[in-house]
Amino acid sequence: MHLPDAFLDGRTTLLAAGVAAAGMGIALRQVKASLQPRQVPLLGLAGAFVFAAQMVNFPVPGGTSGHLLGGVLTAILLGPAAAVLVISCVLIVQCLMFADGGLLALGANVFNMGIVSVCGGYATYRLVKNLIPANPHRSIVFAAAFAGWFGTVLASVTCAGQLAFSNTAPWNVTFPAMANIHMLIGVGEGLATGLILLAIARARPELLDETLEPGTNHSGSPVVGLGLLVSVGLALFVAPFACPWPDGLEKVAQQLGFANLLTTRLTGNIPAPMPDYRLPWVGSATIATALAGACGTLLAFFAAYMFARAVVPSAPPAQKG
Repeated sequence: MHLPDAFLDGRTTLLAAGVAAAGMGIALRQVKASLQPRQVPLLGLAGAFVFAAQMVNFPVPGGTSGHLLGGVLTAILLGPAAAVLVISCVLIVQCLMFADGGLLALGANVFNMGIVSVCGGYATYRLVKNLIPANPHRSIVFAAAFAGWFGTVLASVTCAGQLAFSNTAPWNVTFPAMANIHMLIGVGEGLATGLILLAIARARPELLDETLEPGTNHSGSPVVGLGLLVSVGLALFVAPFACPWPDGLEKVAQQLGFANLLTTRLTGNIPAPMPDYRLPWVGSATIATALAGACGTLLAFFAAYMFARAVVPSAPPAQKG
């Protein structure tokens, strides 16, 4: 769902950038007020995992592929404000380092995947969870799976609206095309979100203790270190073998005939060091993707970590008795 610059006009990119900036400003203010300094590394870990997971495309019926967005999962574990920050950092790294998503369209991508999907999905999660009279962990898993699906579909609808607002394709065509294909992709998002939370519920149930504010029960360098190792391993050994089929937006662009805009419209893209998630100087495509994925995972970790560290006030020095 990463929009390239060529699919949007100047008016839409400016409006989307303004709304995205406002949403990020609200999220940053909430993170600054609520996040503890010891939780900052966890935002870095979330950024690393989401980046690596987004490289693993899975096949969808109809010759399409999808990947985990990760916004709802991050929001459940760390809170929606922190999730907005994490997903935004991932999108910035993807845009600047891998040319995944246009530079001018960055605001639109942050709005769709970093704000709409996160906030809409998290609100759905809270609503569904409170309506399910079941075991707390079971209700969390079911509500998270449904919210992951809903957040993906909701983001696709706003993406369709931006395409229509740019006169790229009519709304009555883009809306059903984007929504239908992302209803299928959202199934994968929901299953992945639910299964990851199920694993967490069994291995570290205290991480889902909702008597605390999101993120306040997450700490410890071993968790961050092991999580970062898993994320790098995912990028190294799984991402190179991801499904090569076009993603949902690419498939819709091909079906509706506006994919040719990539070559006919001027864009704001800048040369990326690792375009298409490959190191250009490595001959083997598999190794090139693996190394680029590992580099991107570490970059996403440091981007989210440093961003959070710059926002969250430092802990006061301990007083000596």
